[in-house]
Amino acid sequence: MKNLRVLLVCGSGASSGFMAANIRKAAAARNIDIDIKARGEAEIENYVDSIDALMVGPHLAYILDEIEEYVGDNDVKVILMKAEYYSTLNGDAALDDLLKEFN
Repeated sequence: MKNLRVLLVCGSGASSGFMAANIRKAAAARNIDIDIKARGEAEIENYVDSIDALMVGPHLAYILDEIEEYVGDNDVKVILMKAEYYSTLNGDAALDDLLKEFN
């Protein structure tokens, strides 16, 4: 699999920072090349041209329509993270969810 470029967003970027670190660790353990950044939702537009996937915190489900508009015609998979793994910051489960979209 090519180097996946992922943007992870939550409200402010704090919990997504921990989640991104845990996904990085899980990917490294499986020898998967991944570039994952955590940012606040306000920054999505700055990254949409340079990512393959956008992982969104479950508490932001209400702005998914807005996010789809930001993404527009870009080939970006938008993944709403599941509360089960987001709340426990389970990087392995999040990585599984991400990879499912690309297989």
